[in-house]
Amino acid sequence: MTSRLDEARAALKTTFGYDDFRPGQDEVIGAVLDGTDVFAVMPTGSGKSMTYQLPALVESSLTVVVSPLIALMHDQVQQMLGFGVAAATLNSSVAEATSRETWRKIRSGDLRLLFVSPERLMMEGLMDALKGAGVRRLAVDEAHCVSQWGHDFRPEYRDLARAREALGNVQTVALTATADKATRADITERLFPAGRELKAFVHSFDRPNIRLTFAPKDNPTRQIERFLRHRRAESGIIYCSSRKRTEQLAETLAKDGFNALPYHAGLDQGTRMKNQDTFLQEDGVVMTATVAFGMGINKPDVRFVCHADMPSNVEGYYQEIGRAGRDGLPADTLTIYGLDDMALRRRQIDEKEVPDERRRVERRKLEAMIALCEGATCRRQSLLGYFGEASEPCGRCDLCRSGVSLIDATVPAQKLLSAIVRTGQRFGAAYVCDVVHGKESDTIRRNGHVALKTFGVGADKPIAAWRAMLRQLFAAGAVTENGDGFGGLSLTDKGEAILFGREPIQMRPDPEPKVAEPRDRKRGATRDDASLDLDPATEALFQHLRGLRATIARAEGIAAFMVFPDRTLIEMARTKPVDLYALRTVHGVGERKREAYGERFVGAIAEFLAHAPATGA
Repeated sequence: MTSRLDEARAALKTTFGYDDFRPGQDEVIGAVLDGTDVFAVMPTGSGKSMTYQLPALVESSLTVVVSPLIALMHDQVQQMLGFGVAAATLNSSVAEATSRETWRKIRSGDLRLLFVSPERLMMEGLMDALKGAGVRRLAVDEAHCVSQWGHDFRPEYRDLARAREALGNVQTVALTATADKATRADITERLFPAGRELKAFVHSFDRPNIRLTFAPKDNPTRQIERFLRHRRAESGIIYCSSRKRTEQLAETLAKDGFNALPYHAGLDQGTRMKNQDTFLQEDGVVMTATVAFGMGINKPDVRFVCHADMPSNVEGYYQEIGRAGRDGLPADTLTIYGLDDMALRRRQIDEKEVPDERRRVERRKLEAMIALCEGATCRRQSLLGYFGEASEPCGRCDLCRSGVSLIDATVPAQKLLSAIVRTGQRFGAAYVCDVVHGKESDTIRRNGHVALKTFGVGADKPIAAWRAMLRQLFAAGAVTENGDGFGGLSLTDKGEAILFGREPIQMRPDPEPKVAEPRDRKRGATRDDASLDLDPATEALFQHLRGLRATIARAEGIAAFMVFPDRTLIEMARTKPVDLYALRTVHGVGERKREAYGERFVGAIAEFLAHAPATGA
């Protein structure tokens, strides 16, 4: 097997231009080449797809890759073709002539990777053709879709065990970045044949190059604009909970000078594809999107991901922030959350027509997300702990930087809880906080609540502090919506225990909402951060090469990273190769890319150096 792994390592260099495997890739690829079934949980950006791509090349055999989205399949095929790998997809968006050529390659054995959806795979004609072609393995991407406990369950994925059997019980490889223990057990049971050897790998969920920041909602549009202020040249994604919000935010940011575009399922297909292509092909584009956007995006140089609203579970959050920094270079995240988000997410779960067991699981996942938002210890430590991984404090998240600690908040909590009870447990958060703070609004006077003992009892604290405490009471399960449909709050049993002194409660003193400051290029977090420590002349060359890359990408109608990713351009800017032989040593430059683009890039470098000041070259 060692010789096969050596072959894979050689193909990694000649085809993809990488000197060696990323951490953990070698053991997974070795197991795949061994012929055993493989289940690998690897973080986004760790090179999961390489674990089935390289074996297909080394063995000169056909691997069928199941993928959930047409956009994802299209991008993967384009990327493989760019490396000279025989890859294709069959779906409704493919031209008839292209489909005919794909069918021919399946029958002739010329294809190495075929990307299909679960539904297409189960079509009788394709299944018969694949059986005749002798498929070597079935690779299931985004395998968490198999599990009813996963955050993105798709019933059609349940047919994959039947597809495996129809293909002759071929070797099966399942890959995902997000699966807790229950989800992993469900995938194993439903996808792999019982009694056959299965090698499972659960790698670290840690993405040390991604900095985590959370902020309570306080005018989220302004918070996002402040976050983006020094990131105008960077590409990023902002997730919103509604289609309307994506369009409103894109319009606001565009007026502020950002190249911002919306993306959601309600847009016509032409607009969606145009906006997606712009995001992939150009630098400095901000996509405001619903969660429908992202799974099909393999853009390695996304430098930030924002959540304008709180996600509904930790798995989804982890996968969405994982779209940043896939190139290993520093990236930032900002998650803005509020009590309304928490209430909305709970209400959405309660109103779903799903079995009670599924509802309990979703509620438990939501509570974990709320706990991550309202935690007082290292964000990364809490996030990894959710997936069962122990870690030290990261020293870089918002909580590590601010040093938040818990305080006994029983007395102020009792003031809020008393106000909820005395106002009849039928008013929302803003009203209750106004009563405690002593705000004499027309509504409060009309309701006679100025006369309550709790009116103005919290005038010594700013209104924002009371809102923060009420949000934490909601997160702790002491307060809930009363179900009247108007957002009224009521006490739970836990809330009554706190109110009557039977149970204390600790909270964090909420600071003013903050967002992540721009990254200091000389204060990195990962082994790759040195790549960003560029002197002015090297930085100028890097930007010059990015301009050339953008020109090529637009001309060829492909994503910019499919020419070369930022990491490769950074290395070119630092090493300054001026001939094709020197270009061979640059990370990410394989034979096909060198043949296709090498002359233009070494020419651009030589031209830049010829015109650069002598002291800067």
